[in-house]
Amino acid sequence: MSIAKVSKQFFVTATDTDAGKTYVSQLLVRAFVKQGLDTAVYKPISAGCELISGNLVNEDAQLLLNQSNCDQTIQQVNPIAFKEPIAPHIAALKTGQSISIDDIEHGYKDVCKFNADITITEGAGGWRLPLGGGLFLSDFIKRHPMKIILVVNMKLGCLNHAVLTAESIIEDGLECAGWIANCPEEMLYLEHNIKELKSLLPMPCLGILPKQYIESAPDNLIDVSKL
Repeated sequence: MSIAKVSKQFFVTATDTDAGKTYVSQLLVRAFVKQGLDTAVYKPISAGCELISGNLVNEDAQLLLNQSNCDQTIQQVNPIAFKEPIAPHIAALKTGQSISIDDIEHGYKDVCKFNADITITEGAGGWRLPLGGGLFLSDFIKRHPMKIILVVNMKLGCLNHAVLTAESIIEDGLECAGWIANCPEEMLYLEHNIKELKSLLPMPCLGILPKQYIESAPDNLIDVSKL
């Protein structure tokens, strides 16, 4: 009698755009792959793409694909892509398109067919990314039992952003499995701010990331054992 594979699903969000979601997602994927786990990736929406061989290719989606090990195509990883690096719902309006939860759902089901041990979905922007028509990307996440990983962009104002985002996730009835401090620039009293976040946020800190490139990042920056 065969035993069905139990998969874990994570959604990586952040306090704002350009906060380090892709960097964190790559580190997570790499860590799980090194554990011998089949790891699939999904970035449902992107804006800011290059036209390559007739396909719109987002750099962040390609970076995720490069770390994963489920033989996905770039279109499976990132089915909704826009050329201009602007808010996706505005890009959709400008190109005469719309973004629906059903479209995102269809792409997600396609990724789930790989039956991976781990599926990591990377969001776009922050938790309340507008899709247009009063919908948000978080509306899709609420349909699925994904555990949320919150990336906090360590800069002035991050305490407020982190607390509000965490509260919003919890109010949506979802589990925030942990938060990660991404430190891309010098911040005054960084250690004090991290200590304050550890006291304010009810979920564990999974890692503190210094500014560096993924190629030089050590494997233990994120404590995946807590996931």
